[in-house]
Amino acid sequence: MYSQGLIGADSSTAETEEFLEAFQARVDREEKIEPNDPMPEGYRRTLVRQIGQHAHSEIVGMLPEGNWITRAPSLRRKIALLAKVQDEGGHGLYLYSAAETLGVSREQMTEELLSGKAKYSSIFNYPTPTWADIGAIGWLVDGAAIMNQIPLCRCSFGPYARAMIRVCKEESFHQRQGYEIMMTLARGSDEQKEMAQDALNRWWWPSLMMFGPSDSDSTNSDQSMKWKIKRFSNDELRQKFITATVPQAEYLGLTVPDPDLKWIEETGMYEHGEIDWAEFKAVVKGDGQMNRDRIRDRRKAWDDGAWVREAALAHAEKRANAAQAAREAAE
Repeated sequence: MYSQGLIGADSSTAETEEFLEAFQARVDREEKIEPNDPMPEGYRRTLVRQIGQHAHSEIVGMLPEGNWITRAPSLRRKIALLAKVQDEGGHGLYLYSAAETLGVSREQMTEELLSGKAKYSSIFNYPTPTWADIGAIGWLVDGAAIMNQIPLCRCSFGPYARAMIRVCKEESFHQRQGYEIMMTLARGSDEQKEMAQDALNRWWWPSLMMFGPSDSDSTNSDQSMKWKIKRFSNDELRQKFITATVPQAEYLGLTVPDPDLKWIEETGMYEHGEIDWAEFKAVVKGDGQMNRDRIRDRRKAWDDGAWVREAALAHAEKRANAAQAAREAAE
């Protein structure tokens, strides 16, 4: 999912060989790099791009699910979905805060998102026409996110790694919640099972695309892995996800929409069909079904919330001035 944040990343750096070797030695010793530590400019730029894309994805990811809060089939489902969407908003805040430690402001990151310079995960540019889509997002999308994010708990950059610990715990709950929705539908009426199968058909391939381009086309992954920002290649994570998820689909009595999928006994893994990379590239470039809607909604939310941000800043300034006045009076 967040390997997509490396698309177009600039990991070039101009520091001396001595500096780069000393930095790499710290990374190789598994020491956490903190915001005030010396770091290569390419390392900082890569992190700003990846963490920013990750934060944008959490916030934009609230939109397709938030669309179903008022239409959830029961009060129990409504409460659970509302809590999940709230969690995603919190994840975005953790990640924006982690990125800010690298010297980039939240305003700058948001402006880059709204202008199209910054991206978010391609998966959120698909529509959610049925309740089964909410189950599929929880099961497949959050499942793929967990596969990506657990290794990030060991990311070399301390603030990012620490933020991911709580995020992963909450995402695990979201994944179980989605799977439970799919299980209920799969064990329900014929129409409900058909709805579940339809959602699986539509979300399977986009979920595989979340891991980013194939390793042969992922030009920035090697440097990111050397710096231990990421720990596994795109194809490795995608394969882990398929191996874990196919048996779950079989348990539900659903069919993975890949006629070329087959189990390879020698490797203990599944061989899958060809991913439509043309679709992936089109969605990343802004030509997906919901790209324009997502950016429109984010822009509206940002503009509508301007008065809240201004009020919060004014309140913070007022408190700071009062505290300064109190210190001066005490002197």
